[in-house]
Amino acid sequence: MRPENYEPKHHPPSTEFELNFGPNHPGIEGNYALKVRLHGDTVVEARADAGYLHRGFEKLMEQRLWIQNIALVPRICVPDPSPMEVAYSMAVEQLCGLDVPERAQWLRVMQLEMSRITAHLFYFGGHAATTGMYSPMFWGVADRDLVLDLFEELTGGRVYCIYNMPGGVRRDIPEGFLERLSKLLDYLETRLPEYDNLFFTNHVLVKRARNTGSMTQQQALEWAVTGPNLRATGLNFDVRRDDPYLVYDQLEFDIPVEQGGDALARTLVRRNEMQQSIRILRQIIQQLPDIKGPIRAPIPNPLAWNVPAGDTYVRLESSKGELSWYVVSNGGQKPYRVHVRGPSAMHAVQVLENLSKGCRVEDVAQIMFSLDACPPEVDR
Repeated sequence: MRPENYEPKHHPPSTEFELNFGPNHPGIEGNYALKVRLHGDTVVEARADAGYLHRGFEKLMEQRLWIQNIALVPRICVPDPSPMEVAYSMAVEQLCGLDVPERAQWLRVMQLEMSRITAHLFYFGGHAATTGMYSPMFWGVADRDLVLDLFEELTGGRVYCIYNMPGGVRRDIPEGFLERLSKLLDYLETRLPEYDNLFFTNHVLVKRARNTGSMTQQQALEWAVTGPNLRATGLNFDVRRDDPYLVYDQLEFDIPVEQGGDALARTLVRRNEMQQSIRILRQIIQQLPDIKGPIRAPIPNPLAWNVPAGDTYVRLESSKGELSWYVVSNGGQKPYRVHVRGPSAMHAVQVLENLSKGCRVEDVAQIMFSLDACPPEVDR
């Protein structure tokens, strides 16, 4: 927790020392690290080190055929890979003028909300571990695996589904899939009160996370914060509702908002988002059987596909925040230029560095996890 009325001070060099914080699990995200300068146990300065994990995606995509990048892009954010597939496919579809069949749009939303749940379950466990609570971590990973079981049944892959392709999705749902998904949602709903008792209302979390890593709404906007981290400061904005894509405009869901702007508020927003994802998936289970038709639009031979020249910009709401893609084609068989604007590029660098100043060293990991960053998004 940052001391009240903290102001950075210049201390004699002999009273300060540097510490490499990370990379280590579960104390920090992935290969990420912070190089912190300490005065006692107070952080005077923090510098982000992306860790060279899963790097160089943008240039790699320019060396591959349009269709080959589908297998590459999920690795930009391992805990929540599905939005990467969907965003890239949407960009290619806009360049080609492809109309995605309605059934494929519903299936994409189903995949996105399932992926959001897996990402939040992973987040709950990681954040809990930074405060010394390991049971929520074991619970989160175990419950996440149940969702991954359904991903494996649907796509053949547990983490990297590679389910989308320009024009739609690769396959339809197997027989009985919606019933199994419904039973899983029933189970997850019964688990939420248990997570509340174990973690979200736990005195350890409330005491440690409240007023830790706090930022105002004005600071969040100046630092380009998006997603749950922005909604934790009281701003009610979500791309799914405010700039809808796919079939989100046909679904009913609320946008969870908190006012604290601290690590606790960011955690509670994600807890409530998981509940809304369950609500969305129940609507899909109810309506999908009535949505008939193909699951993808016809495309040319993908190994000799000359995408029309032009550029396009797409955005969607991932579990980490607003995910944007800018893609340029020169009319060839490979992208001419790709730029990925993931939320972690801001959250894990400028936001993390600013929020770490003045905090105690034991809160560095908690602030990092509360921002829920994906290191490969930074070093993309």
